[in-house]
Amino acid sequence: MLALKAVLLGLPLTLLIAAASFAIGLVLAIPVTIGLRSRFAPLRWLVRLLVDFIRGIPIIVWLFIIFFGVVIGTFRFKPVQAAIVGFSIISAAYLAEIIRGGIQSVHFGQWEAGEALGLPRSTTFLRVIVPQALRITSPSVATYFIGLLKDSSIASTIGVTEMVYYSMNYARQNPGADALTPFFIAAIVYIVISVPLAVVARRLDARLRKEA
Repeated sequence: MLALKAVLLGLPLTLLIAAASFAIGLVLAIPVTIGLRSRFAPLRWLVRLLVDFIRGIPIIVWLFIIFFGVVIGTFRFKPVQAAIVGFSIISAAYLAEIIRGGIQSVHFGQWEAGEALGLPRSTTFLRVIVPQALRITSPSVATYFIGLLKDSSIASTIGVTEMVYYSMNYARQNPGADALTPFFIAAIVYIVISVPLAVVARRLDARLRKEA
């Protein structure tokens, strides 16, 4: 019972970090996607380089850089802030690639239809292409969120008091066989949250394949 309480103490921050980072990352991914598809080659190359740079660095390294390295005067990020900033940056890069792939999956005829109706290219993109791309990428986006939820456990390395942090504290205070209990409980909690999301993602994917 004590192990369960210890793990559940960290659940709110686990959910907060995953949800906040995903939401911020999704918003940031939109301009990044536009940059990746820009007709201005230097901008497209610059954004591509930035995305590859972000994705090429392990999550834990990003968290250490932001938490320990970003110091402006007396200001430095608190653990939760550093975690959200780090995961948001990473999410923006990965989600931008997912959305870009979705946009490329939309039939080119949709662009031609927008032009035939006299719509500006920007309007066609925002009102015709993007909604379809988001629909196509919904399963992949949901799958990414599941991965982000599990990756949020890495935030414990910079002192974020989420589930794994409390599990490790409990294990230190209760050496022996009982030390593993909170980790099993944390695993069950992750499964309880992740499996329903995975089922929804698979059903979305199956439905889209039938409609394709």
